[in-house]
Amino acid sequence: MMLWNDKPYHSLDYELKKRFGEKVYRLALNGGMSCPNRDGKIGTGGCIFCSAGGSGDFAADPSLSVTEQIEEAKTRLQNKRPVRRYIAYFQAYTNTYAPVPYLRSIFSEALSRPEIVLLSIATRPDCLGKEVLDLLEELNRIKPVWVELGLQTVHEDTAAFLRRGYPLSVYEEAVRGLRKRGIEVITHVILGLPGENTERMFCTIRYLNRQDIQGIKLQLLHILKGTDLAAFYKQQPFFVPSLEEYTRWILSCTEILRPDLVIHRLTGDGPGALLLAPLWTRSKRHVLNTIHQAFREQNTWQGKYYSG
Repeated sequence: MMLWNDKPYHSLDYELKKRFGEKVYRLALNGGMSCPNRDGKIGTGGCIFCSAGGSGDFAADPSLSVTEQIEEAKTRLQNKRPVRRYIAYFQAYTNTYAPVPYLRSIFSEALSRPEIVLLSIATRPDCLGKEVLDLLEELNRIKPVWVELGLQTVHEDTAAFLRRGYPLSVYEEAVRGLRKRGIEVITHVILGLPGENTERMFCTIRYLNRQDIQGIKLQLLHILKGTDLAAFYKQQPFFVPSLEEYTRWILSCTEILRPDLVIHRLTGDGPGALLLAPLWTRSKRHVLNTIHQAFREQNTWQGKYYSG
């Protein structure tokens, strides 16, 4: 039996320890940007599931400088455990949706810190013009740069319901542009979207197996107060999985995914004050423990996973 840091899959923790020789922690930062799906360029309501925080509900205060945000986040972590190395993770909203000189300024400020070993940028595939890509290529020569793309689903009908705002071809073009410049790509997928059964979900996973991406984040759909999804759910309740059902989905996804693909996330947790459903996701630790126990019980880690 082969394990990767006691996990039956190629986890982010394993990958970071392999690359840097020790545990590395993410610092969630806020570049103070908006989103073309909110400011009117594409739409004004954002994606149907997105809270007012723009997927950055746990990110830092955008009124602070990048350096101040890093120091504040480091202090919170140091109070829990000794840490030496970090990822600067620009999380909230669309983090390439700004003039290139501004992007250069904030990203360079983060990378100039010796304790920052990697820059991770969450953005939309339709916000990666040539000048932005060239900047990311330049920064990637200084320290590794990862770009996280929110695909969510491969199905265009579901994407239209989500108000994603771009077709699949734009995602594919963005991946090609990033990989041409040597930048690693992580793709976000949401499981449990309305109207998507397991076969449609696994179709998205199989599609990503064929793409030149290096990582994936698996996320259960959270229904958050104040979102258009919450209003829709109240009017037309749709299927929300139990923890046991979600666990089975995750085991199936990890069986399908190709061996070299780094799994950055098996689940997520929405802000407790905003969460409407599923309420069992409030305890992320319990969810992860349940998933790993299921791996052990089914022996899914025996010989099926890559050697990293």
